[in-house]
Amino acid sequence: MALTNIAISKATPTDKLQKLSDGDGLQLHVTPQGSKLWRMAYRWQGKQKTLAFGSYPLISLAQAREMRAEAKKKLANGIDPGQEKKDIKLALRVSQANSFESVAREWHKQWSSVRNPRYADSVITRLEADVFPQIGSKPIADIKSLDLVAMTKKTEARGVHDVARRNYRVCTAVFRYAIAHGLLIRNPAAEVKTTDFMKSYEKKNHARVTKEQLPDFLTKVDAYPGGSLTRLAMRLMSLTFVRTREFIGAKWSEVDFDNALWTVPGHRMKVKTVEPHFVPLSRQAIETLRALQVISGNRTYIFPGERDPANKHMSNNTILAGIKRIGYKGLMTGHGYRGIATTLLREANFEKDHVERQLAHGEDNQVVAAYNYAEYMGPRTLMMQWWADYLDLARSGTVFPYPPLPTGYVSHQR
Repeated sequence: MALTNIAISKATPTDKLQKLSDGDGLQLHVTPQGSKLWRMAYRWQGKQKTLAFGSYPLISLAQAREMRAEAKKKLANGIDPGQEKKDIKLALRVSQANSFESVAREWHKQWSSVRNPRYADSVITRLEADVFPQIGSKPIADIKSLDLVAMTKKTEARGVHDVARRNYRVCTAVFRYAIAHGLLIRNPAAEVKTTDFMKSYEKKNHARVTKEQLPDFLTKVDAYPGGSLTRLAMRLMSLTFVRTREFIGAKWSEVDFDNALWTVPGHRMKVKTVEPHFVPLSRQAIETLRALQVISGNRTYIFPGERDPANKHMSNNTILAGIKRIGYKGLMTGHGYRGIATTLLREANFEKDHVERQLAHGEDNQVVAAYNYAEYMGPRTLMMQWWADYLDLARSGTVFPYPPLPTGYVSHQR
């Protein structure tokens, strides 16, 4: 006899499991604990099996009958409804395990192993702030280009255009990682570029003096009224144009006076590598370092900090404060030394590869980067001495025409 809603509501638990049949395999199981569970008994390839539909009253009698009818259709079409249900659950678990956030964190774990920890932390922080709240819970295989566009435009709306673009580039890398690990077959971030949907805006570079301002700036650095350590730091930075964080953390053990070479360990670089970065030291740079030895030669750091000189190095704010004190606030920054050096060296016709290598603009490919760490050392050494001599000329007001390239300078000499 078929079940009725009245019969179901009157069914009470006993000390044994009760199976109330609705016919054609559909049953209501009343447990000793009082639960009423819909089940369907069927045979598949000669084996007796059971399919669960849920509990009553969450699933009504009418709904249970519809589910039975659907299962019967699948059986008629050669599909095991029980196995199909298991496959769907498994696919759901896999998709949840392969959410964008979980894959992105795996990518970051691998990617960050060869990056500066501070830089790597900033990348994951941006993902946690702007990306994961939008698409982090989505299975990575389900994310579409429009999802990425919406996410990026929401970040852009806060006025942080560069952050929005950087996040999009990181997402592109995450999708490439997923493809490489068999989780995707296409990269939705590669289908659309940020220029296709983001507003154009004027990119603001780090403040730096112009070629015409350079003589006055260098002269005021030499006449700096503050401490000698800050004055010499600003002078040496102009001669080496190393990144500020790498510069202020310099140790005396890294300087080879005999070979006029400063070796920055790979682990201190922005892009952490096994190999070091070499900075050829000009005659003027050596003279500046000798002067610094008088001040801090018995300390670990070339630029010891004020509060704990034995264990900590100078703060980045020290150089910025020095630049402000000589009247160049907003006109020059620590990074500005790199900008002005890049511009003028290229204008003077030094090879782009030589300039880029001296700036430590390395490749993501670690095999290539390991080869390039000492690349072009011959021309780079000549270039750095030319640069120091040019700065001496600039102090006297001569910024153009440029002196001829140094004798012996050969393009792409290694």
